[in-house]
Amino acid sequence: MHIAARGDAGVTDEKLMVDVRSGDVRQLAQLFDRHHGSLFRYSMRMTGNREWSEDLVQEIFCRILRYRDTFRDGHLFTTWMFRIARNTFVDHTRKRRWEVQKDDTMDSPVMPENNLEQEQDLQLLRQALLRLPVEQRELLVLARFQQLPYTEIAALLEIEVGTVKTRVHRAVKLLRDIYLELSAPPAPRPAHGV
Repeated sequence: MHIAARGDAGVTDEKLMVDVRSGDVRQLAQLFDRHHGSLFRYSMRMTGNREWSEDLVQEIFCRILRYRDTFRDGHLFTTWMFRIARNTFVDHTRKRRWEVQKDDTMDSPVMPENNLEQEQDLQLLRQALLRLPVEQRELLVLARFQQLPYTEIAALLEIEVGTVKTRVHRAVKLLRDIYLELSAPPAPRPAHGV
């Protein structure tokens, strides 16, 4: 079971969720404190839009409360939470039919001016991530940015661990290809009338 890094030391997310499921909905506040940041980052990387991401996080926690009876003992809270996050993203995408949009606030670190090249590289990487198909972007967000173990991702997506590894490898390769394409200098134009 997952031991909480913050809040009451020794009180697991799973224990808090069992309490919420049993009717002590005040415990949801601790879960919110622990996980709203990671859910916001997940949403930002999936949508590329700050406002939508804030809305998604609120909706995710509403659904956690609404579907609290579906949380099962012996399961990891984070896997269950990200399944709700994933379903919320899919539902909102269908409902609003939004397109992923670039948002310059997407985890932009504050960098000194002499690191302009590094900032440009990060911006290209963000653009490349947003160009990935949603399924591959989600895998990379969960594996590389949220740092979920492959076993949790496999449980979340209801696929084998080996399949997760293969798909993450392919997604990384495609991300690299898109990044290289974005970073390549434009081809010179042929001269007219020479």
